Amino acid sequence: GKYVELLLVVAEENSIEHDIAIQNLKQKHEKLSSEVEQAYKSPASDELYISQLKKEKLRLKEEISRLSR
Repeated sequence: GKYVELLLVVAEENSIEHDIAIQNLKQKHEKLSSEVEQAYKSPASDELYISQLKKEKLRLKEEISRLSR
């Protein structure tokens, strides 16, 4: 009945939000990737900054794979 339809609508909305969340994380991950590349090219950037970027990238990647299950 109505209850089942409502559950399906909620599940559908959640999966759309879920997909959007994954897309956002992937975009952030790509942005970080290019920031890391830029940091390597720039003589002014320090190792600490680069390692922070890499840690953040890893955290995002783990979050993406967790959500993608």
